[in-house]
Amino acid sequence: MTSPPVSSSPCGLSGLWHGLQPSRLCAFQQAIFEHAGRAIILTDRQGMILYFNAEAQKMLGYTWEEVVCRETPLIFHLAEEVGERARGLSRPPGVAEPEGFSVFVAGLGPEKPAVEADWTYVRKDGSSFPVSLCVSLLRDGSGEILGYLGIATDISERHQQEQSLRIAAIAFASQAAIMVTDAEQRILQVNQAFSTLTGYPAAEAIGSTPSMLKSGRQDAAFYTDMWRTLAETGHWQGEIWNRRKNGEVFPEWLTISSVRDAQGKVTHFVSTFSDISNLKVAESEIHHLAYYDPLTAMPNRRMLLNRLEKSCLSSRRDGHYGALLMIDLDHFKTLNDTLGHDVGDRLLTEVAARLTACIRECDTAARLGGDEFVIMLENLGGDAGGAALQAETVAEKVRFELARPYLLSGDTEYFRSASIGISLYQGCEKTVDVLLKQADIALYKSKDAGRNAIRFFDTAMQIALDERAALESGLRRALSRNEFALYLQPQVNAASRLVGVEVLLRWQPPGQAMVSPADFIPLAEDTGLIVPIGLWVLDQACAELRRWADDAATASLTMAVNVSARQFRQGDFVSQVGDALSRHGVNAGLLKLELTESLLLDKVEDVVAKMQALRRMGVRFSLDDFGTGYASLSYLKRFPFEQLKVDRSFISDIMRNSDDAGIVRAILAMGNTLRLNVVAEGVEDTEQHAYLVRHGCAFFQGYLFGKPMSCAEFRQTLGGYRESVPVNPLDDWVI
Repeated sequence: MTSPPVSSSPCGLSGLWHGLQPSRLCAFQQAIFEHAGRAIILTDRQGMILYFNAEAQKMLGYTWEEVVCRETPLIFHLAEEVGERARGLSRPPGVAEPEGFSVFVAGLGPEKPAVEADWTYVRKDGSSFPVSLCVSLLRDGSGEILGYLGIATDISERHQQEQSLRIAAIAFASQAAIMVTDAEQRILQVNQAFSTLTGYPAAEAIGSTPSMLKSGRQDAAFYTDMWRTLAETGHWQGEIWNRRKNGEVFPEWLTISSVRDAQGKVTHFVSTFSDISNLKVAESEIHHLAYYDPLTAMPNRRMLLNRLEKSCLSSRRDGHYGALLMIDLDHFKTLNDTLGHDVGDRLLTEVAARLTACIRECDTAARLGGDEFVIMLENLGGDAGGAALQAETVAEKVRFELARPYLLSGDTEYFRSASIGISLYQGCEKTVDVLLKQADIALYKSKDAGRNAIRFFDTAMQIALDERAALESGLRRALSRNEFALYLQPQVNAASRLVGVEVLLRWQPPGQAMVSPADFIPLAEDTGLIVPIGLWVLDQACAELRRWADDAATASLTMAVNVSARQFRQGDFVSQVGDALSRHGVNAGLLKLELTESLLLDKVEDVVAKMQALRRMGVRFSLDDFGTGYASLSYLKRFPFEQLKVDRSFISDIMRNSDDAGIVRAILAMGNTLRLNVVAEGVEDTEQHAYLVRHGCAFFQGYLFGKPMSCAEFRQTLGGYRESVPVNPLDDWVI
């Protein structure tokens, strides 16, 4: 890229050169231009390049032959003009294309022989870069303009530095506080955000050290670790507490970076920090929402499990017992439903306060949800008996406190008891979920004992619960597997003539012993399975009545079907009964529904309406287990019952217990007064039968007249009753 000598230059360069300088200096001048370290370009008056030194060739990427004495290239055009040409864009007719060089030299003249400004050069490859360009007029001795001399210096690096400085200035003016110190930690510079955040103006901060901001919350070990990290990595960031000029302590997120010179020596430290008070508040709120109950502000299940894990680990180390107390408010749902959720919430808040007051500072009281609470007692000693005694003492205190009256609305006092289950733990042999489950099992047992009670977990409870779970699992499949069967127990009149049967449900799992109704019926009630099971029983009973209609010996027999309160309260129960009767074509007068007293205590108007609707179909009703419930006698006249059944518990000791005998006589007298038939259940010997007949009992049921049997067995035993079956057993009903 070396320029040829002047003597061989074309285009009259030699003549121009000699017109500018004495000929004896031409070679010397050219040597200076070639080694000037600047891009030097010489043009004629029209801008055609006549000289193009080596530095210009290097800077722009053109060779001497490509530019000298040729049509002016795009060297002097602005970058956007080059882009237009490269994209083939054309200007509207009559609009001349701008020439960068012409624009630049337009202002030169006698009064302004040179101009210097920043300009943009365009390389041969199309890239552009900034230069500092000085263009001078070249005149001959008479002052005539011969051409132009341009000397350019690449200022790309300077531009980058200026841009960096601008960016640094913008950053320094940012909202983040910035502090620059020397290697000895003397503050050299701070920004406005620093002064706003700390309260220290720049004049007061400069010359001091960052220790003026120390809050005292971090110890010496904290700062030792921080400076060690800075020395090893040149960078540290983290959370720190600092103090403002007014004494207020605040949390900040701090970043410190060290600045080193070319030899690697630390010369400065640059710190940036921001106030994270709002973030800390948000974190606290999030933590509270995650680990505390929003209503009572007590620890929630997650927090309890976390603390229980730690308590188990501590118990493993020191061998001390701990205890979990599972607490459930008795009949809370009733209060919530009758008085409203706002009153229920006030009760829960008061319960939380009382529970917290019952425990030590090292213990935990938590709310699991609803009306269920847990107390975790720690450090109860290494003796199981002593630990159990301490846990029971706390449980009794809790039970007493929760039983005190509550003022929830106005001056009215409300009372609520609590059931409590206790589970001891030591050594963390079981998971926290198992420990909670054991306490829950004990709670279930305390409820089963009548509520307002305290029960400890033991292995027998677990076994019973596992058996119940297995029973429930089998019960849920029994209906679909056709494992249920109807059994029938005869009902007779005073002359021992057969008048009907009571339908009893039996469950026979395949390959197992028959399950007692006393075991699975309450479970079916608790789980709600009694509804589909009861519907199946009703359908099967109607199907059997239809089969009886074809036999004169059974055509007039009644069939009593027990209906649970849960089943009766179904919205479509009346239509379900009607559908079953219609589907099998059964005489509704032969179907008798047995209801218990518990059904009469709630939603009385709805019960009466359903009974009357069914009575209009012809269905009859019997009040089962009379005397064991709490139904008011004044209620009886509101319900269309036709029969009372005296519970077997009164019949069994009628010949030995005068109280039972008196109760039975009173029921018989009341039934006759109210024109209600009375059926005595559980009659097992002739003495009982004779006594009941003597006192006006009309109907009987018990082993004396027949045990419960399958439908097939019942049909086979009808021969024993055939001779004494009345023409129409319904005639024996007193209506």
